[in-house]
Amino acid sequence: MSTWGKMRGFFLSDEELGKKDDDHKPSKSGGGLRQPNWHPTRVPPRRSLKRIALVLAVATIVYLFIKNIPVLGPDARMRRPSYAYPPDLAPNVPKRPAYEQPQPASSKPNSRPPNTPERIFNGPVRFLELAPTLHAISGTRGTMLNNRNVLFASSSLKSAATLLPIACQMGSELKSYVHFALMSRSDIEIPELRKVNGIDDSCQIIFHDARPDYAQISTDDRMENAVFRAFHHIFNYMHPQAILIDGSSNEEPFFLRAAQQHSSARKNTLIELPRGSARKLQWLTKLDSQALRAWNKNHIDILIHAVPGASGSLIRLLRSLSAADYTSSSVPHLTIELPHDIDPPTKRFLETFTWPPAHVYNPTNARYLSLRHRIPHQRMGEEESSARFLESFWPAQPENSHILVLSPQVELSPDFFHYLKYTLLEYRYSAISTYQHWDRRLFGISLEQPLHLLDGKGSLSPPSVLKSTRSGDATDGEISTSFLWQAPTSNAVLFLGEKWMELHDFVSRSLEAKQELDPVPALISEKVVSTQYPSWLEHALRLARARGYWMLYLGEDTARNLATVHSELNRMPEEYANQENSKPLLADDASEEEIENVRQEIRVGTEITLSPVSLLDSLPNEGNLRPFGDLPILTWDGRSTDFEELNTLSTKYAAEFKEIVGNCGKEPAEKKKERESLSTQDLFCATD
Repeated sequence: MSTWGKMRGFFLSDEELGKKDDDHKPSKSGGGLRQPNWHPTRVPPRRSLKRIALVLAVATIVYLFIKNIPVLGPDARMRRPSYAYPPDLAPNVPKRPAYEQPQPASSKPNSRPPNTPERIFNGPVRFLELAPTLHAISGTRGTMLNNRNVLFASSSLKSAATLLPIACQMGSELKSYVHFALMSRSDIEIPELRKVNGIDDSCQIIFHDARPDYAQISTDDRMENAVFRAFHHIFNYMHPQAILIDGSSNEEPFFLRAAQQHSSARKNTLIELPRGSARKLQWLTKLDSQALRAWNKNHIDILIHAVPGASGSLIRLLRSLSAADYTSSSVPHLTIELPHDIDPPTKRFLETFTWPPAHVYNPTNARYLSLRHRIPHQRMGEEESSARFLESFWPAQPENSHILVLSPQVELSPDFFHYLKYTLLEYRYSAISTYQHWDRRLFGISLEQPLHLLDGKGSLSPPSVLKSTRSGDATDGEISTSFLWQAPTSNAVLFLGEKWMELHDFVSRSLEAKQELDPVPALISEKVVSTQYPSWLEHALRLARARGYWMLYLGEDTARNLATVHSELNRMPEEYANQENSKPLLADDASEEEIENVRQEIRVGTEITLSPVSLLDSLPNEGNLRPFGDLPILTWDGRSTDFEELNTLSTKYAAEFKEIVGNCGKEPAEKKKERESLSTQDLFCATD
């Protein structure tokens, strides 16, 4: 049977087939007239319904197919894009012949076709504008793992408006190559985005259009995939040391998810800036790319050693800690060392004290507070007190775990943690500090400016620098400056994790040598540090003198905005509380002159009050921290010195300590022990 016959048999019934065949056969009766008794055969109703349903089904399938055909034809978005290079990168890009120059598109790349439903497209991801700008940044050495690239990225235009001023300020510092990548659904042009946010060439920002094709009609899953792939391509060409995004609710959720996923996959530094970062974290723009790379790696713990009878001081300190701003870092862990006898006010306060504070974002409601209560009732001696205090902290990662030691007499400003983070990143992790190995000598960072020497007898004269005028030809008086002092303190100081571990080893070996040596050398038996300070500070000073370490101290203008020490409620350390030299400052039979001297001394100690000034406003040099090489240096006894003399004094003291305490003798230079990292074994020969 022919094809037509088969089709006809499908659509017609048997009776109809018979009728049609009969119509084509010659009639046996004359004239071809119908018989008088002939009637047309009726089609059963069931057959008619079957044909109608079949026709409707076919029509529906054809309509749905035509309606949902994807736009695969060549339109404006599928044409070869026209690439525009930044002016400062244009010389590095090879020029194309004139006949190969692409013609401008008739419509915007991300414009939505008419009569198309929103956000339903989920096809393959293509970046039509990203490749040329990535190829043009070869001068930034983006192919190297360590470089000077920093990336800002956003999807929401509100977040872009928040990040661009920060990126502009960072770019104008000329410490890093600052990039900005737009991964938005918006079809705004990059020049228009720059104009709206006030970004000009002085900002030194390299822009990248990382928006995918069909961004406006893409689903959230496709946009999330596009953001992840965009970060992947940018990372391969740029290797940014840090990626900064807006972590507030202004940013698109799919963008935040993709950024976090990429950070977890590539182990790069992702800095999610909280709301209000332009004001609170303005100092962030002063850091270079290497310092920003360590943003999430370092962690600070807080250690407080409470003394009996100082409930008011401890409560004041804890309240100032609770009022501080910790948006620049994760919440520090707080450890409070309590004495055997706890004052009733301290007990009542700790019952309701919560850490982290209520204003700190803590979705898991985790507690970062440890209370350690001493069991022995008797007072501790020098050795026991030193060992117990140092045992309160051990850094899990010496390079990134640090400890902030606070005395109950200290009161802190809300911005103290910002300063710690700022100076720690600059002086420990920045490119200039690590390249010149200045960071190896940094023992810690102090939040107070001491008024007296460690022996308690003389006053400390902080150095100052000449204030230059704008012309640079003359000076306009003197201003306070940060300085380096070989003597550590115990009131409010951040010790680096590496130096804390080295101090552990030094104290352990010193105590062992003290038990074995008879008689005990005066070098480790005589006290240089006043009994107003805890006993462990004596060991810290010896280590600093032997290694040539220094502490970073604030200038007076900055110190009054970060911390103050209330000497009117000062308590002697527990190990020295019963000694004769712990008598009160004012005797019962004191003369009028002695009374006035003591009153002036107390007034000097409490004269520095906290001022509500922002961090950058309190720092000289427009908030830029001066490099180590430009800071004044003081010896442990307060004398002004330089780097060469400090090395000479350190070498001399280390040789004397090794000979007398370490029992190393005088060895030739070629046979001297090599210094091991995080160890003081080279200073001790008898305890090997």
